[in-house]
Amino acid sequence: MQQLIEKTTQLLTTAKSVVVFTGAGVSKESGIPTFRDAQEGLWANYDPQTLATPEGFAANPPLVWQWYEWRRQKVRDVEPNAGHLAIAKLADLVPSLSVVTQNVDGLHARAGSKGVLELHGSIARHFCFDKHHQAENIEDGLKEPPLCHCGSMLRPAVVWFGESLPAKVLDDAFRLSKECDLMFVVGTAGVVYPAASLPYIAKDAGAKVVEINPEPTPITDIADVFLPGYSGQVLPQIVTMFEKITGSHP
Repeated sequence: MQQLIEKTTQLLTTAKSVVVFTGAGVSKESGIPTFRDAQEGLWANYDPQTLATPEGFAANPPLVWQWYEWRRQKVRDVEPNAGHLAIAKLADLVPSLSVVTQNVDGLHARAGSKGVLELHGSIARHFCFDKHHQAENIEDGLKEPPLCHCGSMLRPAVVWFGESLPAKVLDDAFRLSKECDLMFVVGTAGVVYPAASLPYIAKDAGAKVVEINPEPTPITDIADVFLPGYSGQVLPQIVTMFEKITGSHP
């Protein structure tokens, strides 16, 4: 493992543009259940795909709203972990670092990362169901969706099944992946597209790919370095070694 961390650190020393692409595994270390694991307690009998579709919301708005309110409370109750913090710190040590995430919890921003590209939206933001008017300062603990000024129900600003990813965010993620010379793939199973295509885009454009995951994924086959483990354990070691080698500090 030490040799793998040293190899990764050496790649960092020559990198001019770094992209860190993260998935649910990073937030799971903070206590946020993955989407598939999010059915607990009262929600154990519900299929998440019926709760995370426009059709599911239209059929039972209070049910879907309360599920997301439960998930928002989960996010409010946790803190960014050592992996989030290491990514934010690394951004101060290299020429350029961008965070692209599949997570909707905002923990990267809370850890100090700037300009995070949220491919699947944010659970903390809302817009209206009919016209996508943005809404702010929504009261916590509501049992049903409040109404927009246009009369439409508000919904979470997340990407549901059957919906397209935000075009500009996706375009920016594609561009960064093509332009980077090093991509970290952290805590993602690499099976949800189009997000899962980003490491392949980076690799095809000549970037080195470093994967950090407890278990191999489809992306492991193209990774230049596979670091088996959790991001909260592995990333701080990389940052510490990088600081030692380069003598750099934020």
